Amino acid sequence: MMKLWILVVLSALAVGASAQTCVCETMKWATCEIDPCRCTILVGNNDKQVLNCTKLIPKCFLMKAEMYRAKKGMDTRTGGKPVESAFVDNDGIYDPVCENDGKFKAKQCNNTEECWCVNSAGVRRTDKGDKDIKCEELVETYWIRLQLKHKPVTGTVDETKLKAAIGDAMNKRYKNFDKSLVDKVEYDPDARLIVVDVKKPMNDSKVDLTNMAYYMEKDVKVLPLFLSQDKFEPTVGSQKLEMENILVYYVDEKAPTFTMKNLSGGIIAVIVVVVLAVVAGLLVLFFARRRQNQQYKQAQHREMDNL
Repeated sequence: MMKLWILVVLSALAVGASAQTCVCETMKWATCEIDPCRCTILVGNNDKQVLNCTKLIPKCFLMKAEMYRAKKGMDTRTGGKPVESAFVDNDGIYDPVCENDGKFKAKQCNNTEECWCVNSAGVRRTDKGDKDIKCEELVETYWIRLQLKHKPVTGTVDETKLKAAIGDAMNKRYKNFDKSLVDKVEYDPDARLIVVDVKKPMNDSKVDLTNMAYYMEKDVKVLPLFLSQDKFEPTVGSQKLEMENILVYYVDEKAPTFTMKNLSGGIIAVIVVVVLAVVAGLLVLFFARRRQNQQYKQAQHREMDNL
């Protein structure tokens, strides 16, 4: 009888231990079941997406979950261009269509009649059109620029150690992110601005930069997506840098194809004013030069008459 009770107690402890270990460290909204351990997240009514919690959750799944939670009134909290073709995400989140592996479909419509093409980060890279819009294969984002601003610190930051500190922090925080992909780090101590260029080889569709960037945006802007609510805080020497703002630029293997027609009225007005100002300046310069030529010719005629 005593042995039976011991077996019951041990079984209960084993179940309790399994329940404690079946958690999703990379997604705080996940629901996990035991025996076997399986974690999912709601991305629609009774629509559960199975998660691989050993990795960062694909951005496409995260956006679908955020949209679902927003519709249900649930908590969703979670800010200079490297090249001229770089662009930021001005549209915010939408309800995306995802591939089975979590990648974005090249064409997105947000459950409307209006559609557009996106890159591998899910960021719009074309003008919006109707459902007949043609999108090529998903264009890879191979270069991400993270423009970070840290909070005031006492003393000076050792710039010589900054790149290594950023790489180590990214590797530790974002599921063994390959720190060798950190290509360059620049620092402006007066503005407390850190510019981090993260690059992968072009035509490499296996390495994903966008999930890391999305998790970092959430870490810095409001609240982390991780179960742990620690933040992205690189340690340079003995100084811990707490970030207060982030801006993410995306550089694709092919430049985006935005046109003037979808620029806001204010931006178009500024462009028109600048163009008009340039034209007016050229006209003033033309007439001034013409007047000078006329005065020069008149002076020459007077000299000839005096002779």
